[in-house]
Amino acid sequence: MTLADAPAGLRVDMKRNRSLLVSAAGRLFGAGRSATMSDVASAAGISTATAYRHFASVDDILAAYRFEVGRELLEFTKAQESCGLELLKAVCRKWVELVVQHGESMVHTRSAEGYLARVRGGAYYLTVQAEALERPLEEACKALGIPYPGDEALFLWNGFFDPREVFDLIRSLGLSVEQASARLVRTLTAALAGWSGSRI
Repeated sequence: MTLADAPAGLRVDMKRNRSLLVSAAGRLFGAGRSATMSDVASAAGISTATAYRHFASVDDILAAYRFEVGRELLEFTKAQESCGLELLKAVCRKWVELVVQHGESMVHTRSAEGYLARVRGGAYYLTVQAEALERPLEEACKALGIPYPGDEALFLWNGFFDPREVFDLIRSLGLSVEQASARLVRTLTAALAGWSGSRI
């Protein structure tokens, strides 16, 4: 589902309102602010009642925002001609850049379920991210000479590249995007190898 064409048959003005709401939420939360549905609607220049016709909650708007970021990562992955570990490094660096670019809006999606359960449950804002990561993770495992563990690789990736952890690493240690990404990729590949060994 994308903002441009979902739900199917959505009128142009309704598509515009959805896009305005998602952009407004991204700006507000990206700047580190906490915002209610009324705040987001006001920033989008539409009524709160109209906002509720599109999204049930602010978390739903932020999920749509995360989907758009995931779709950007997917397009980046599709455009890459590299393979093996170089592909993983490029895609992971792009993800860290996107996290930094979009700020705190990337860390406000809450759920009582864990990452793997949400991926397996079809959370749309995560499935697009999973699609973007599948080839890089599979090729990295091939380069490491280990079996590809499927969505268990995603689970490991998320443990290191969750936006909260990315921000913590950059802010606490003062690392650049390049430094943070490089360290996280090295640690992820070690974790993938260790995970593979533990499954024997």
